[in-house]
Amino acid sequence: MQPAVPAGAGRVSLMVFAAFMTSAAVVALAEIGDKTQLLAMVLVTRFNRPWLVIAGIFVATLVNHALAALVGSEAASLLDSIWFRAAVAIGFIATGVWTLVPDKLDGEDDVPVSSKGVFLTTLVTFFLVEMGDKTQIATIALGARFHNTLMVAAGTTAGMMLVNIPAVLFGREVTRRVPIAKIRLAAALLLIALGLWQCAQLLGLV
Repeated sequence: MQPAVPAGAGRVSLMVFAAFMTSAAVVALAEIGDKTQLLAMVLVTRFNRPWLVIAGIFVATLVNHALAALVGSEAASLLDSIWFRAAVAIGFIATGVWTLVPDKLDGEDDVPVSSKGVFLTTLVTFFLVEMGDKTQIATIALGARFHNTLMVAAGTTAGMMLVNIPAVLFGREVTRRVPIAKIRLAAALLLIALGLWQCAQLLGLV
């Protein structure tokens, strides 16, 4: 005899899946052409050690986005009011508009070469550049939206790696072949749609 499945288990699983997939999609689209993707190409050009660069990007992103998702989730728990949820909705819309603006990596010729190794240099540099970046802001908003730090951090990290691994391995050829302007528009529309959906929920329309 099969054990009974709790009534809400299916809904919980769906929300977990939605948190992961939405987070991955939002960040993957927003990352294309972003300054952290440009940094990934600069680092592999400077060091010529792609797998160490990828490892550094992975750890830096995981730590950075786990903290961002935690901040968003905890803030939502502590400030569970209509005003905070409205602020999250506006944050999604504003980040969507920001995504339409092309990024340029300032000082890309001045990436420091660390004597402690490619991995550590990549980790520290990528972590610092990601601070305050639109993908980090989007992660905070996603954490507040889904209240699931683990799935949001896992999703946004997966999205970052999905975009940055090809950038590291194939360099600028990726940006030449990928229609960045169209993907940037898709990312903006997705973020704005999330913000409008949150607004509709606040107004009781859905």
